[in-house]
Amino acid sequence: MARLVFGMNQSLDGYVDHDAFGPDDTLFRHFIDQVREQAGSLYGRRLYEIMRYWDHDDPAWSPENREFAEAWRAHPKWVVSRSLTSVGPNATLISDDVEAAVRKLKTELDGEIEVGGPELARSLGDLGLIDAYRIYLHPVVTGGGKPYFAGPRPPLRLVSHERIGGEAIQLTYVPA
Repeated sequence: MARLVFGMNQSLDGYVDHDAFGPDDTLFRHFIDQVREQAGSLYGRRLYEIMRYWDHDDPAWSPENREFAEAWRAHPKWVVSRSLTSVGPNATLISDDVEAAVRKLKTELDGEIEVGGPELARSLGDLGLIDAYRIYLHPVVTGGGKPYFAGPRPPLRLVSHERIGGEAIQLTYVPA
Protein backbone atom coordinates (compact mmCIF):
# COMPACT_ATOMS: atom_id res chain seq x y z
CA MET A 1 0.00 0.00 0.00
CA ALA A 2 1.30 3.45 -0.90
CA ARG A 3 1.90 6.25 1.57
CA LEU A 4 1.02 9.88 0.77
CA VAL A 5 3.73 12.30 1.87
CA PHE A 6 3.33 16.07 1.57
CA GLY A 7 6.81 17.54 1.28
CA MET A 8 8.01 20.99 0.29
CA ASN A 9 10.70 23.54 0.99
CA GLN A 10 9.60 25.95 3.71
CA SER A 11 10.92 29.23 5.08
CA LEU A 12 11.38 29.80 8.82
CA ASP A 13 8.17 31.84 8.84
CA GLY A 14 6.16 29.01 7.30
CA TYR A 15 5.95 29.82 3.58
CA VAL A 16 6.67 27.90 0.38
CA ASP A 17 8.04 30.05 -2.44
CA HIS A 18 10.26 28.58 -5.14
CA ASP A 19 11.26 32.09 -6.23
CA ALA A 20 12.44 33.21 -2.76
CA PHE A 21 14.76 30.28 -2.00
CA GLY A 22 15.69 26.85 -3.25
CA PRO A 23 17.80 23.81 -2.52
CA ASP A 24 21.58 23.79 -2.43
CA ASP A 25 23.44 21.16 -4.47
CA THR A 26 23.21 18.47 -1.76
CA LEU A 27 19.48 18.94 -1.22
CA PHE A 28 18.89 19.02 -4.97
CA ARG A 29 20.71 15.66 -5.26
CA HIS A 30 18.41 14.38 -2.48
CA PHE A 31 15.38 15.46 -4.56
CA ILE A 32 16.74 13.76 -7.69
CA ASP A 33 17.18 10.49 -5.80
CA GLN A 34 13.77 10.89 -4.15
CA VAL A 35 11.95 11.32 -7.47
CA ARG A 36 13.61 8.15 -8.77
CA GLU A 37 12.47 6.14 -5.73
CA GLN A 38 8.88 7.36 -5.40
CA ALA A 39 5.84 5.62 -6.83
CA GLY A 40 4.70 8.95 -8.28
CA SER A 41 3.56 12.49 -7.53
CA LEU A 42 0.11 13.90 -6.88
CA TYR A 43 -0.14 17.60 -7.70
CA GLY A 44 -2.63 20.39 -7.45
CA ARG A 45 -3.02 22.43 -10.64
CA ARG A 46 -0.84 25.38 -9.64
CA LEU A 47 2.19 23.36 -8.58
CA TYR A 48 1.82 21.03 -11.57
CA GLU A 49 1.94 24.02 -13.90
CA ILE A 50 5.14 25.21 -12.18
CA MET A 51 6.69 21.73 -12.39
CA ARG A 52 5.91 21.51 -16.13
CA TYR A 53 9.08 23.57 -16.46
CA TRP A 54 10.91 20.21 -16.39
CA ASP A 55 9.05 18.93 -19.47
CA HIS A 56 11.14 21.05 -21.84
CA ASP A 57 14.93 20.92 -22.17
CA ASP A 58 16.93 24.08 -21.61
CA PRO A 59 20.44 24.22 -23.11
CA ALA A 60 21.60 26.27 -20.11
CA TRP A 61 20.77 23.50 -17.63
CA SER A 62 23.49 21.91 -15.53
CA PRO A 63 23.96 18.13 -15.71
CA GLU A 64 22.04 17.89 -12.40
CA ASN A 65 19.11 19.83 -13.86
CA ARG A 66 19.03 17.46 -16.83
CA GLU A 67 19.18 14.48 -14.49
CA PHE A 68 16.24 15.82 -12.44
CA ALA A 69 14.24 16.54 -15.60
CA GLU A 70 14.79 12.99 -16.90
CA ALA A 71 13.74 11.47 -13.57
CA TRP A 72 10.71 13.77 -13.30
CA ARG A 73 9.56 13.00 -16.84
CA ALA A 74 9.75 9.24 -16.21
CA HIS A 75 7.91 9.63 -12.91
CA PRO A 76 4.12 8.98 -12.93
CA LYS A 77 2.07 12.05 -12.06
CA TRP A 78 -1.58 12.59 -11.14
CA VAL A 79 -3.01 16.10 -11.33
CA VAL A 80 -6.07 17.16 -9.36
CA SER A 81 -7.89 19.92 -11.21
CA ARG A 82 -11.38 20.91 -12.21
CA SER A 83 -10.15 23.59 -14.62
CA LEU A 84 -7.59 21.66 -16.70
CA THR A 85 -8.88 19.55 -19.58
CA SER A 86 -5.57 17.81 -20.32
CA VAL A 87 -2.17 17.21 -18.77
CA GLY A 88 1.27 16.51 -20.14
CA PRO A 89 3.25 13.33 -20.69
CA ASN A 90 3.18 10.60 -18.05
CA ALA A 91 0.43 12.45 -16.18
CA THR A 92 -3.19 11.57 -15.43
CA LEU A 93 -5.91 14.12 -14.76
CA ILE A 94 -8.16 13.61 -11.72
CA SER A 95 -11.16 15.92 -11.94
CA ASP A 96 -13.96 13.97 -10.26
CA ASP A 97 -14.23 12.15 -6.93
CA VAL A 98 -10.72 12.97 -5.78
CA GLU A 99 -11.10 10.98 -2.57
CA ALA A 100 -12.00 7.75 -4.39
CA ALA A 101 -9.22 8.23 -6.95
CA VAL A 102 -6.58 8.84 -4.27
CA ARG A 103 -7.76 5.93 -2.13
CA LYS A 104 -7.49 3.72 -5.22
CA LEU A 105 -3.93 4.93 -5.89
CA LYS A 106 -2.96 4.19 -2.29
CA THR A 107 -4.40 0.69 -2.57
CA GLU A 108 -2.96 -0.18 -5.98
CA LEU A 109 0.57 1.21 -5.61
CA ASP A 110 3.47 0.47 -3.30
CA GLY A 111 5.94 3.02 -2.00
CA GLU A 112 5.68 6.71 -1.48
CA ILE A 113 3.52 9.14 -3.43
CA GLU A 114 4.62 12.74 -3.11
CA VAL A 115 1.82 15.25 -2.58
CA GLY A 116 2.62 18.67 -4.05
CA GLY A 117 0.73 21.83 -3.24
CA PRO A 118 -0.49 23.18 0.11
CA GLU A 119 -4.16 23.41 -0.88
CA LEU A 120 -4.26 19.86 -2.20
CA ALA A 121 -2.44 18.67 0.94
CA ARG A 122 -5.01 20.43 3.10
CA SER A 123 -7.96 18.77 1.38
CA LEU A 124 -6.29 15.35 1.46
CA GLY A 125 -5.32 15.89 5.10
CA ASP A 126 -8.93 16.78 5.92
CA LEU A 127 -9.88 13.38 4.45
CA GLY A 128 -7.26 11.63 6.58
CA LEU A 129 -5.25 10.58 3.51
CA ILE A 130 -1.88 12.22 4.27
CA ASP A 131 0.44 9.75 5.99
CA ALA A 132 3.35 12.13 6.61
CA TYR A 133 4.35 15.77 6.29
CA ARG A 134 7.96 16.40 5.23
CA ILE A 135 9.21 19.93 5.72
CA TYR A 136 12.54 20.99 4.25
CA LEU A 137 13.17 23.96 6.54
CA HIS A 138 15.44 26.70 5.18
CA PRO A 139 16.99 29.60 7.16
CA VAL A 140 15.09 32.19 5.13
CA VAL A 141 12.33 34.57 6.19
CA THR A 142 10.10 35.58 3.29
CA GLY A 143 7.59 37.72 5.16
CA GLY A 144 4.72 36.31 3.15
CA GLY A 145 3.60 34.00 0.40
CA LYS A 146 1.73 30.72 0.32
CA PRO A 147 1.80 28.98 3.71
CA TYR A 148 2.99 25.38 3.90
CA PHE A 149 -0.14 24.54 5.89
CA ALA A 150 -3.15 25.96 4.04
CA GLY A 151 -5.30 25.51 7.14
CA PRO A 152 -5.39 23.95 10.57
CA ARG A 153 -3.98 20.45 10.91
CA PRO A 154 -4.63 17.81 13.52
CA PRO A 155 -1.85 17.35 16.07
CA LEU A 156 1.34 16.07 14.50
CA ARG A 157 4.19 14.02 15.95
CA LEU A 158 7.82 14.46 14.89
CA VAL A 159 9.23 11.10 13.73
CA SER A 160 12.55 12.15 12.19
CA HIS A 161 14.87 15.03 11.50
CA GLU A 162 17.98 15.26 9.38
CA ARG A 163 20.24 18.02 8.15
CA ILE A 164 20.60 17.87 4.38
CA GLY A 165 23.19 20.04 2.73
CA GLY A 166 24.56 23.22 4.20
CA GLU A 167 21.43 24.76 5.63
CA ALA A 168 18.21 22.74 5.22
CA ILE A 169 16.73 20.49 7.88
CA GLN A 170 14.28 17.77 6.87
CA LEU A 171 11.54 17.39 9.48
CA THR A 172 9.09 14.50 9.10
CA TYR A 173 5.82 14.52 11.01
CA VAL A 174 2.93 12.06 11.09
CA PRO A 175 -0.61 12.63 12.36
CA ALA A 176 -0.57 12.06 16.14
